Amino acid sequence: MQRPRAELLITAVVEKRLGALPACAHFLRRLDIAGIIDGLCPVRDVAHLTHGQVVEALIANRLSSPTPLFKVARWAEQWAVEDVFGIHADFLNDDRIARALDAVAPHLDELVGSIGAKAITEFGIDASRCHWDMTSVSLYGAYENPDSDYPVVKFGHPKDRRTDLKQIQAGLAVTGDGGIPVTHRAFSGGAAEVSQVVDAMTALRQIAKRPDLLLVGDSKLLTYDNVSAMTAEGVHFLAPAAAASVDSAVYAALDLQSAEPVEYTAERDADKPADQRALYRVMEDRFTWKGRRRKDPALTMRRILVHSSSNATGQLKARTKKLARAREDLEKIQRNLGTRHYPDARKVADTVAVIAKKRRVTAYLHTDVSTSPDGKPTLTWSFDQDAVDAEAAVDGWYTLLTNLPADQATAAQVLLHYKGQGTVERRYSHVKGPFAIAPMFLQNNRRIAALITVICLALLVFSLIERQVRQALGDQRTMHGLQPGSNQALRPTGELILTALSDLRMRSGTATSPPVVLVSEGIQARLLDILEVDPTHPRWLDTRFPMCEGHS
Repeated sequence: MQRPRAELLITAVVEKRLGALPACAHFLRRLDIAGIIDGLCPVRDVAHLTHGQVVEALIANRLSSPTPLFKVARWAEQWAVEDVFGIHADFLNDDRIARALDAVAPHLDELVGSIGAKAITEFGIDASRCHWDMTSVSLYGAYENPDSDYPVVKFGHPKDRRTDLKQIQAGLAVTGDGGIPVTHRAFSGGAAEVSQVVDAMTALRQIAKRPDLLLVGDSKLLTYDNVSAMTAEGVHFLAPAAAASVDSAVYAALDLQSAEPVEYTAERDADKPADQRALYRVMEDRFTWKGRRRKDPALTMRRILVHSSSNATGQLKARTKKLARAREDLEKIQRNLGTRHYPDARKVADTVAVIAKKRRVTAYLHTDVSTSPDGKPTLTWSFDQDAVDAEAAVDGWYTLLTNLPADQATAAQVLLHYKGQGTVERRYSHVKGPFAIAPMFLQNNRRIAALITVICLALLVFSLIERQVRQALGDQRTMHGLQPGSNQALRPTGELILTALSDLRMRSGTATSPPVVLVSEGIQARLLDILEVDPTHPRWLDTRFPMCEGHS
């Protein structure tokens, strides 16, 4: 039997992607981002859009369609941007976006500070502990005539090791409560990380308004000048000492069994049996830091000596591997002594030196290169087992320095505070991954600085959405249905939440019927309920954000 042909039906019903736009709009409204921007950067009364509305649309774009920032108007046409934000796609052309970035650029510090403070008060965020770190963003292009009032694109030390490209840097501070990025700043590509700590501390104190602020960072946080400034301001700090700054004899003299065990399970070990999880132990003493000048006062602080079994295992494996590779290389030389590859003692000695450096075994490699009576080069070598054993004795140890009083945090609690540092690194992975900070198609460094702020504000909304869902789950911690095609219970992340909402669609209304929100999965309804979002109440119905002129 022949199948009937499909009928072609012409209809006025139009569906657009809704995705997480209602959630974005809800959190943007609570943060009052458009209102804060418009207060700093007003527009003329005849303007179709305010700068705040454009920035909010860009934030929604980053959260819903994180592709390189290009043809935003086309995205707005395909998504329900007009239905949710009341912004017609034609008004989001490249020129209007560029004007908005130019307008907000001179006010970035005030803008970031105001929105960060608003986030803390509106969402009840505990900002007593903040984690600071910097990253780099590589850029294509010469940028030969930069605006000196803004961070300059320069060559530096890029995190992605693209030394052939210029870069801009960004610093981010996130709270221990939910990893919320409450402040950020762009820096020139060649700026030294150690020089930015004091400014970051000052900005955090103004935003957090906490007399007991604890600033956690990496080893670049610890310079004498930085520690002096933080101590003078009453700010507590916590960071690891650089490995080279602690003599291995300090660790060798420690008794591991007398160290205090710490109850901590890393996320990577959560699903492992108890006997396969990393174990941590801590000991504590005092450390005095003397300045380079005689007049510099000595700074005394707590030194927390930490032993990690996973670090020890990793260091043992690394050392075993490099010794094996060095042994293989040296035996190959011995087999080929006197050949055209190693015709004389000088060639052998030069090659051995290269191997020792490449395999990082110089500290325990002993060699003797000479020439036999028949003119053939000779090589004898050995590893100093005492040196190997001495290095193995300090495996797993590292040092944390802090001025946090002992009555506020034990040595074990200090380690737990430091373990939160991974949160800021994960936030950077979101910036460079889901939010697609690169490539950038911008003409000048002023707009680059403004775009970094837009992306970091998108990260703020992203993090707040994640925090609210996790808080609602409480001890339950996981949800079913977050992964498409799987009912496995997963811990919600911002990315999983936005992905689960991405299939939401809106059917446009008519003169006689209202728009219809199409919910295809039960998890979508549950997430909207947790986020307290009503997708049937579009953003533009708020009297503070009227629909654009000329559109009804």
